[in-house]
Amino acid sequence: EILSGLVGSEMCIRDRGNGVGYGNMRIARIAHPEGMAFAIVEGGQPDGTGATCREIAGHPFGQPEFTGKSWPIEDVRLLAPILPSKIIAVGRNYADHVKEVFDKSAEHLPPTIFLKPPTAVVGPEAPIRIPEWATRVEFEGEMAIVIGRPCKDVNRNNWKDVVLGFTIVNDVSSRDLQFQDGQWARAKGLDSFCPLGPWIETAVDSIDIDNQPIKAHLTHEGKTETKQDSNSNQMIKSIPEIVEWVSSAFTLLPGDVICTGSPPGTAEMVPGDRIEGGVPGLGKLAN
Repeated sequence: EILSGLVGSEMCIRDRGNGVGYGNMRIARIAHPEGMAFAIVEGGQPDGTGATCREIAGHPFGQPEFTGKSWPIEDVRLLAPILPSKIIAVGRNYADHVKEVFDKSAEHLPPTIFLKPPTAVVGPEAPIRIPEWATRVEFEGEMAIVIGRPCKDVNRNNWKDVVLGFTIVNDVSSRDLQFQDGQWARAKGLDSFCPLGPWIETAVDSIDIDNQPIKAHLTHEGKTETKQDSNSNQMIKSIPEIVEWVSSAFTLLPGDVICTGSPPGTAEMVPGDRIEGGVPGLGKLAN
């Protein structure tokens, strides 16, 4: 049903003015006492405390149809808010991060695109599982775009027409494998190496994409330190440019996720650590 428009002229972007979301809503995917479902998170604090999860029928694309069931957020488990057909990630999109990882300037290593498999996705509070042979695993807290309709060759000026909303992603990366392999599929695509959440914020206009703080806090042996403390204004390619660039290469489907790049401050994680990424307006993602 969602993909039935992927034929002929239906592949075109149809201008709806305000994007494809529900307006100002937080879309979550939850495990509740009766099973799993998409839900709208209403009320409560910015981090979700005290909110209510109202179940919706079917998928989260289009206008929501409520089932009449609801639960306090404390009585459900937040899952990854979407299960994408693919995760497209932008690498080397912050000059300071290029310097810290590759020890070269962004002029010599411009932004690049890579893919993470859907099997890498996990939700909030799910463990990141590090294989014994991945010996230097780091977090990368980022903003992520969630696509809301099939699209291809999107003009940067029309990026909102195809975006459902934003969420937070942790682009977990095994640096030893990244440099050993020479390409990034294994280093960044291992099972559990793509935490997503806590929900999708559909109020696209409420997010200042050109001036959005992005932070990540690492807790190691009971001590919490802020490691990433940057801003989207440091991106080399902006979000409109990213949507145009990525969609020029790939047909994007509803639910596909685009990771917009990691700010500097990434650091190694070891078993027993806790990593929490935070973006104002998008909540917090902890694993």
